[in-house]
Amino acid sequence: MIRDPTEPFFDLIDSRLTDHAFQMTKTTDFGFEKVAEEEKAAKVAAVFDSVAARYDLMNDLMSGGLHRLWKRFVVAASGVRGGERVLDAAGGTGDLARLFAQRVGDTGFVTLTDINASMLRKGCDRLIDDGILAPAAQCDAERLPFAERSFDCVCVGFGLRNMTHKERALADMRRVLRPGGCLLVLEFSRVWKPLAPLYDAYSFRVLPRLGKAIAGDADSYRYLAESIRMHPDQEQLQHMMEEAGFERVEYFNLAAGVAALHRGYRF
Repeated sequence: MIRDPTEPFFDLIDSRLTDHAFQMTKTTDFGFEKVAEEEKAAKVAAVFDSVAARYDLMNDLMSGGLHRLWKRFVVAASGVRGGERVLDAAGGTGDLARLFAQRVGDTGFVTLTDINASMLRKGCDRLIDDGILAPAAQCDAERLPFAERSFDCVCVGFGLRNMTHKERALADMRRVLRPGGCLLVLEFSRVWKPLAPLYDAYSFRVLPRLGKAIAGDADSYRYLAESIRMHPDQEQLQHMMEEAGFERVEYFNLAAGVAALHRGYRF
């Protein structure tokens, strides 16, 4: 059958095909690589599945043990008291959860979460070894399975940069905070500019080799270095937290900006 040429051309095209043809695939950063948003979580999971067994040792070697001091600073800056409720989001092997459990005591509790089963299992095992019984949940920090206003404090240590939709994660962390509660984000950040060449050399030449030697995985530590460069800097993250509804947002540079702690409140 010959179609009337005066009819609109797009009537010939099935609407489902039109939607598919004209819809742009949304992408996000995976280190320096651009990937489809729906692919990032699986790629990040593969990284942490690979490094989980040697994660704590590598953290000590990479930072010279400084990460332990940074995490203690997080707890000190939180203002958390005995009896309060803390959520450790993307808590990995449980360093922050353990420190917060000591702070809140027997009358409070800390909930450990991570999207990666390998990391969460290791974190739970370490807490049990230390005599700490903490509830744990494998979940996506962008969709936390907790009721609104459930926690006095939410912390995320070295996890935000791996999340696909950081603004969504920040908003959901605010949702589960009680009024007056604080969010603490400890993350690698932008180093003091005069140190940048030395830091870049260490990140891209030494870290992958160290990862290969200790964890048998150079690529995952190359991703680490790349993901740090793609993560928002101190001012940008402060703005993102404010856009998510946090108030009195401030940050503290650690080791000349190698890392930074951002703190904001829900009122």
